[in-house]
Amino acid sequence: MKKFLMAATVGVLTGTLLTTQVAAPLLAQEASKSSNVYEQLDLFGDIFERIRAQYVEEVDTKDLIEAAINGMLTSLDPHSSYLSPDDAENMQVQTRGEFGGLGIEVTQEDGFVKVVSPMDGTPADQAGIEAGDFITHVDGESVLGLTLDEAVDLMRGPVGSEIVITVVREGTPEPFDVSIIRDTIKLTAVRARTEQNAVVLRVTTFNDQTYANLASSLAEKVEELGGEDKVSGIVLDLRNNPGGLLTQAIKVSDAFLDKGEIVSTRGRNPQDGERFNATEGDLANGKPIVVLINGGSASASEIVAGALQDHHRAIVVGTKSFGKGSVQTVMPLRGNGAMRLTTSRYYTPSGRSIQALGVSPDIVVEQPRRNPVSEEDENAASPPSRSEADLRGRLNNDSLSEDEIKQIEQDRARAEAAAKLREEDYQLAYAIDILRGLAVMGGSQN
Repeated sequence: MKKFLMAATVGVLTGTLLTTQVAAPLLAQEASKSSNVYEQLDLFGDIFERIRAQYVEEVDTKDLIEAAINGMLTSLDPHSSYLSPDDAENMQVQTRGEFGGLGIEVTQEDGFVKVVSPMDGTPADQAGIEAGDFITHVDGESVLGLTLDEAVDLMRGPVGSEIVITVVREGTPEPFDVSIIRDTIKLTAVRARTEQNAVVLRVTTFNDQTYANLASSLAEKVEELGGEDKVSGIVLDLRNNPGGLLTQAIKVSDAFLDKGEIVSTRGRNPQDGERFNATEGDLANGKPIVVLINGGSASASEIVAGALQDHHRAIVVGTKSFGKGSVQTVMPLRGNGAMRLTTSRYYTPSGRSIQALGVSPDIVVEQPRRNPVSEEDENAASPPSRSEADLRGRLNNDSLSEDEIKQIEQDRARAEAAAKLREEDYQLAYAIDILRGLAVMGGSQN
């Protein structure tokens, strides 16, 4: 018995010794890390005090600290930043759908401001600003070396005032200036119209209004066409949509899905990941859908396009999207400011991250650039066409009834409208053609 107790005691002592041997270096490592952090914070304090005491001009300590905080955040990635109380308030206003400015969504690349997309109907859109444009100067002042928020501040100003931005555009040999009059930006999240027998839903942003606008607009246009039986399909136009609220992207995706995953987010810690699933109910009632995207489709737009593509619920047409696959969380701070911090990446239902890759369309369709020509040149290039019907003394076709003649005239009018749409918006016309083809294959008479 004594031997047994002695053995047990030795075992306990040995276990304690081993634990101590392993734990001691780990504790020392943690203590060293903490010591390094405190040393760096002391260094920051020393620099701050020297600037405040010895800089050639007196500095505003509040501005100095905010600049240091923003520098720390912007060093992480282009989407993390500090929001001053004014910026935080402006961001809340933007998600409600009305704010002042030029109407462009921007990011930063190579030190310059890059346009993600102009918003429909805004001063920037009307001035011809395009997705992918680089803004190098604002009113003659270079934006190189400024943070994104500082560059955006330069572009802000009173409604009705003029701003001149210098733009560098791919395919254009020289930079050029664009004059824009600042205005109050009132965003209509969804604009709907009908093209032939298709409903076109143009989603410009994902704010608090988006899903409600989409649902009501779709119902209105279906009724306008004479009911679901008359609808050939839906075009969801997400081109130049810079994104917005994740919750709204989930709702819009869910609007056309009955089940399955919409998107998942994965952060630094596995337990912080989230998965969002569709609920039963399809606003389109199974009608075919074509999603239009381009290089200006970002973030929430890519969530919707990726979800509908992975579930084979829609055909995605256009060009590769922007490739913003990260999620930012806005965290309120003392003093009414906020911190916008990248906290996770999102993944489409098939498990792919589109960060820096974008969503690739099922069918790549470029939007041809317009090359304006004079009316005289256009007529010379396209001489008027002639047919049997134009010939004097032609024979009449007496084999058709009045109803058949009426149908032919309607078909001709539809073809002429399609040709006009193809000239105005080639990608949208392509999408409408796809829906018509699917309707024919499905036996529809629309």
